[in-house]
Amino acid sequence: TMPTRLPWEPRFGVGHELVDAQHREMLDQCNRLADLCAGGDEADRQFDQAFEQLRTLARAHFEVEAALLAERDEAALEDHAAECEEFDYLVDEIVTTDNFSRLELQRFLALWCLGHISGAARLAEAA
Repeated sequence: TMPTRLPWEPRFGVGHELVDAQHREMLDQCNRLADLCAGGDEADRQFDQAFEQLRTLARAHFEVEAALLAERDEAALEDHAAECEEFDYLVDEIVTTDNFSRLELQRFLALWCLGHISGAARLAEAA
């Protein structure tokens, strides 16, 4: 099977410049992971580095979102905290090269990021 590539689409925008830029960067990083799924020692090493970069990016992004939510929506902040905990648990314990191939990891991460970004866009639209 093929890796999952996710181009940025205008409908993903939430109307906040930093958040939208971070969401685009998350998709770009998922696409970078897709480029590195071919395998081989060097590609595997680069994939692992790109995976760590995505984790770091996502955690920094979640902090930005949490700060924005803390200013305006206590209930959404609680849901956001649960989503962040889920992501941390998944990437620390479950979604690892010990349990899955790099292709499976890439596809999962791409779909998880897409779900997060789509959900944020829906919330922004409803606000």
